[in-house]
Amino acid sequence: MLLGGLFIPKIRHFSSSRKNLFLRLVEFRSNNPGSLAWFHVASLGEYEQAKPVIAELKRVQPDQLIVVSFFSPSGFDNVIKKAQPYVDFITYLPLDSKTMAEKFLNTLQPSIAFFVKYDLWHHHIAAIKSRGIPLFLFSASFRPDQVYFKRDGFFRKILFQFDYIFTQNQNTLDLLKSIDYSNTSIAGDTRFDRVAETARNRKDFPDLLDWVGDLPTVVAGSVWQEDMDLLIPLMNANPGYRWIIAPHDLNPGPMNRWADQLSLSTVRYSQWDKDEAPDVLFIDNIGMLSSLYQFAKVAYVGGAFGKGLHNILEPLGFGIPVIFGKLKNTTKFPESAESQANGCGFEVSDVESLKLVFEKMEQPDFYQESADSARKWVKTNIGAAAKIINKVEKLVSRA
Repeated sequence: MLLGGLFIPKIRHFSSSRKNLFLRLVEFRSNNPGSLAWFHVASLGEYEQAKPVIAELKRVQPDQLIVVSFFSPSGFDNVIKKAQPYVDFITYLPLDSKTMAEKFLNTLQPSIAFFVKYDLWHHHIAAIKSRGIPLFLFSASFRPDQVYFKRDGFFRKILFQFDYIFTQNQNTLDLLKSIDYSNTSIAGDTRFDRVAETARNRKDFPDLLDWVGDLPTVVAGSVWQEDMDLLIPLMNANPGYRWIIAPHDLNPGPMNRWADQLSLSTVRYSQWDKDEAPDVLFIDNIGMLSSLYQFAKVAYVGGAFGKGLHNILEPLGFGIPVIFGKLKNTTKFPESAESQANGCGFEVSDVESLKLVFEKMEQPDFYQESADSARKWVKTNIGAAAKIINKVEKLVSRA
């Protein structure tokens, strides 16, 4: 690990970022005694799923301290930049050894522990259980090809350490029951709570509101080159629209190349003269996207052709139909199939299929039905956080 760190920046960052972990933790705990809930997340996506549950726990137990641990430096680095409501301390998870786990638990002294979705570490979980600390997993979304369900043994035993598992969907519930794990129920995807909250408390952008005016607008979020290969022909064929393009990579190089391929007028948001009205705005900053969907008639969410589909629930939270690329592995992103089954998500594989879906969206009846479906699906899935905390309180009070 250390030798690799000399040559691989990510590994070096992974090691150095944990350097003062225990010093910071000891200082925090000495200044903040009392009952503490520990939430562990892998990275940023899992933290987004944890936020509604953290908020609900703070609502019903306002004196409870909240600590969130991250495994991924990218998740930690992103979150630590600004104050996090309801969270009292943010830390890295130490590497999963018996010594490190024991030291971490002895210092942290949580009253209750939550793991989010996955990232289940044997020694840390064993250290929790040896202390009799209530342990829960929520937003669980498992697949049949995962090791827990292939054979009995070491990894399956990790699941059985949890006092209760809250699943996102029926498939995960069925998988758990197939291995005779019975302390489980469907709570749903806590991201629905999160996107509904984002839509209610969206940021205001008066300049963008003026720029959009009465023109139909497409917001394309977290797009990669493969997504733009489909979108550029569509954009050139539809000059009557406003286009907001939020790339996954904020490097100006790809944005400049895309601008050269467009017959429409373009500008990067950071360089936009508000007196001008370009056809296309490239969003070259972090933090705006989740609120930009308020301007969309239709959304496109990128990533499906590459490393993985980004968050399609964000536009759906605004009641906006969403288009995305055809996934190679749908089991990792169950919301893609569920959105299609509910009539508010649309999968495309090439320029022609994107054109056909877009033409359907221009039909008022079809569009209205899709938008109504988006609102209905989100509304019926809100409340997962309250279900989780309500059940946890009952289980802990019984223990």
